Amino acid sequence: MTLQITGKNVDAGDAYQTYVSDKIRSVLKKYLGRDLDGHIRLEKERGLFKTNCSVRLASGLLLEAHGEGGDAYSSADSAVERLETRVRRYKGRLKSHSAAAAASGRRKGDIDARDYVVGVAEDAHHEEPAAGPLIIAEAPHSIGELTVGEAVMNFDITEAPFLIFRNAAHGGLNVVYRRKDGNIGWIDAEPSSQSRANGADQPKLA
Repeated sequence: MTLQITGKNVDAGDAYQTYVSDKIRSVLKKYLGRDLDGHIRLEKERGLFKTNCSVRLASGLLLEAHGEGGDAYSSADSAVERLETRVRRYKGRLKSHSAAAAASGRRKGDIDARDYVVGVAEDAHHEEPAAGPLIIAEAPHSIGELTVGEAVMNFDITEAPFLIFRNAAHGGLNVVYRRKDGNIGWIDAEPSSQSRANGADQPKLA
């Protein structure tokens, strides 16, 4: 395993690096039984310590977790606890090898897109009505073709606020997102009756 540990506005000393890397290695060994590459970043902002973890799984998915605390070690404990919860859920949701192969075979249905960072003017009244937004940065982005179950599993192990995907049942664009109540929301532009008729891998409704 190669773990890159860095600090932002704070020095991630040897003691902290050993502490957090040992904890993460223990979690990954326990649930995945293998060494994986990752990045841990320790930040300090207004007296609050934050530990951000990113681990690249063998499947290519990015497992993310963050934690906060009054000191570096408590923030690491919080991040590792959340990381363990997510990797445990991911482990429990893994499909069979045949299902994974089927998902891999759908990659031809992925959509190439662009991810833009747009600046917001401080005084919008001075903007020209027809002027476009100021693009600060852009990067390639792939919108994967997934079942709803796969989208939820992929999204649940990240820190992202939402995930756009192409529904494998009907080809339409869908969104899963984090709700304030802790649950995951799902927006499907396709009529529900047609989605059900297509035999989608739909999550069970509570």
